[in-house]
Amino acid sequence: MKLNEFTTLGRTGLRVSPLCLGAMSFGTGWGWGADEKVSKALFDLYLGRGGNFIDSADGYQMGASEEMVGKFVAERSLRDAVVIATKFTFGAQPGNPNAGGNGRKNIYRALEGSLRRLKTDYIDLYYLHSWDLMTPAQEVLSTLTDLIHEGKIRYFGLSDVPAWYVARMQTLAEKEGKERIATLQLEYSLAERNIEREHIPAAQELGIGLCPWSPLAGGLLSGKYKREGNTGRGEGRLTMPNAIFNKFTEHNWRVLEVLLDVAKQIGRSPAQVALNWLVTRPGVTSTILGATKVAQLEDNLASLDFSIPAELSKRLEEAGAPEPIHPYNFYAPWMQGRISGGTTVQPWRPAQMYAGAIAPPPPPAPEKKASAS
Repeated sequence: MKLNEFTTLGRTGLRVSPLCLGAMSFGTGWGWGADEKVSKALFDLYLGRGGNFIDSADGYQMGASEEMVGKFVAERSLRDAVVIATKFTFGAQPGNPNAGGNGRKNIYRALEGSLRRLKTDYIDLYYLHSWDLMTPAQEVLSTLTDLIHEGKIRYFGLSDVPAWYVARMQTLAEKEGKERIATLQLEYSLAERNIEREHIPAAQELGIGLCPWSPLAGGLLSGKYKREGNTGRGEGRLTMPNAIFNKFTEHNWRVLEVLLDVAKQIGRSPAQVALNWLVTRPGVTSTILGATKVAQLEDNLASLDFSIPAELSKRLEEAGAPEPIHPYNFYAPWMQGRISGGTTVQPWRPAQMYAGAIAPPPPPAPEKKASAS
C-alpha cells in the first residue's frame, strides 16, 4: 500500500489517502504542538509523499490550526488537489450557549469562521465534532443537507457520537431523500477498540467510511512511555496536567507489551506496527496521523511499507480484544451455532466485527456420574 493509492470515502466518489494528516498539532495555543515552521515541514512532507487528506477543526490550537492549513494550501495553490476536513460543535464564546453545540444557528456561525480561517469558499468534509446530547438528528441532517446544496460543503461526517445516533440519521437521510453521512471519525487503536461493538458494524451496513483518530493512543503505542516507575509526569501529551485521557491502565500496558514484542520480531517501530494493524482493519478508510516532529511523521508514513505476519497479527488481535460483555456474547460463533442448529451458514455479506465474536468457548458439559453397580 502507498500513500497515493487512494480509496473512496465511504460510499462516495471522493478519493482520499489511506493516511490522513491530522492538523490538531498545527500551532501551540494549547501549550503543546508545532510552531508554524515545523507545521509547514510536516505539511510539505505529507503532500510530497502523495497524500491529499488534511484534518482540522475550528477550535484546534485556538483557531491556529485552520489558519495554518489555509495559508499552506493557498501558498502552493493546492485547493483543488487537497481534501480538507474540519469540524464544528465546541463553544467559541464564553457565556454564549448558541456559539457552540449542533443547532442550526451555531453550525452556520462555525462554518463562516472556518471558511475565513481556511481561506476557501467550501469545505470538502464537514464534521459534527461531538454529540451535544440535545439537538435532534433531523435538525443536524437538514442543516448539513442545506449546506451541501448551497455549495458551502461537499460531504459531511459525524465524530464522537453514539452508534444509535448514526443509525437514526442515516436512516432518516435514506427515507427523506437527504444527503447521507459520508464517514465517522472515532477513537480507534490497539488500545481502544470499543467501536468494534456497534459503530463499525453500523458503518459497514450503512455504507459509511471510518477515519480513526488517536491510532497510537495518544502516543502510548509509540513505546515512549514506560510502565515501570511511571508517575504520569514527564514529556508527552499523556503526562501533561491538562491530559484528557488516562491511557496508563493495566489493559493498555498488556497491549503495549505484546506490541513491543511483535515490533521487535519484525524489525519495525511500535508506532509503525500499531498503524499498520489499524490501516488494514475492515471498514477503515483513512487513519488520522498526529505528529509534532518531522521524524515522527517520517516513521508513521513508513507504516504502509510492510505486512504483519498472520501469526503475529493474531497476537495483536487477541491482546486488545474488547471484553465479550452482554449482549455481544450472544453473537459469538458458538452461540450462533445454537441458533442455526449447529450448521454452518454463510451470510450474504462478510461477517461483521462484533466484539462478542472473540468470546470464550462455552464451558464443558458436566461429567456424567458413573451409575451405581
